Formats: sequence, C-alpha cells, structure tokens
Amino acid sequence: MPVRIRLMRFGRKKRPFYRVVAADSRAPRDGKFLDILGYYDPLKEPFEFKVDEEKVKKWLERGAEPTETVRALLKRIGIKVDKEA
Repeated sequence: MPVRIRLMRFGRKKRPFYRVVAADSRAPRDGKFLDILGYYDPLKEPFEFKVDEEKVKKWLERGAEPTETVRALLKRIGIKVDKEA
C-alpha cells in the first residue's frame, strides 16, 4: 500500500481550501485518508500553510512520498524531503 502525502480539497466553487493528508495512493483525491497532517489556504495573502512537523516526519520515515505540490510547500517552510527516499 504506497502512501502519498497530498492535498484534499475543501471549500466551495472558486474558493479552495486544502487539508494535507496521508492517504493510500489508490484512494480518490477527496476520499479515504489515513491521517490529517495540516492545512493549506492559498487565498490568504500571504498563503497560509500549517502542518504538524512531527507527523510529517513520521510519515516520511515510514516511506510516504509527497506529491510535487506538497513537496514544494514543505520545502518553503524548511522541511527537507529527499527525492530518493
């Protein structure tokens, strides 16, 4: 069961709000997930991105792979994610 750290969309039309979740890669975008790690609000100026760093590191150690968007957001707040790992 490959695990991905990805965004789960909430909010109404044209007003997105995202949760950062650890989910099975085969589950649908807004479907079943394993753990909530934080949230991302792209509409605030500057954008708001909050995650529980301990949970993120725990999932990365277990082999979870972040999506490209989540990888870029984690990099902006200083959480190192190795591409090889």
